[in-house]
Amino acid sequence: MKVFSNKDYPSSKRRLQLLHMDLCGPMRVKRINGKKYVLVIVDDYSRYTWTHFLSSKDETPEVLIDFLRLVQRGLHAQVRTVQTDKGTKFLNKTPYAYFAAEGIQHQTSVAQTPEQNGVVERWNRTLDEAARTMLSAAKVPLFF
Repeated sequence: MKVFSNKDYPSSKRRLQLLHMDLCGPMRVKRINGKKYVLVIVDDYSRYTWTHFLSSKDETPEVLIDFLRLVQRGLHAQVRTVQTDKGTKFLNKTPYAYFAAEGIQHQTSVAQTPEQNGVVERWNRTLDEAARTMLSAAKVPLFF
């Protein structure tokens, strides 16, 4: 068994240098407006996190590209590297072409190794736990 060390410090030296991304879902908890997938994006430097709720996985490329354009313009900084798993929505031709045109390096983790993108995987768990806690506190069913 390979052991992965915990790292409490960012490997980036500035914001948007490295973004960790993951698409999780379909979510098991009740959903609002049919949004059952969550695109989670974490800035390695600041650990600032963005979440985008999606109705289907097919929305991922468009939402991802819109996000990257907006965040780069808004923060006046260039995204240098994107770290994802080998999910097909991150590897299809639309994001690939955008990454190439913008000079964004795309790193992928080895299949079945979520530990390699642990920063965003941990946020997935945190978001799931927060949703469950809020639903439980509101006495709303967790599952449908």
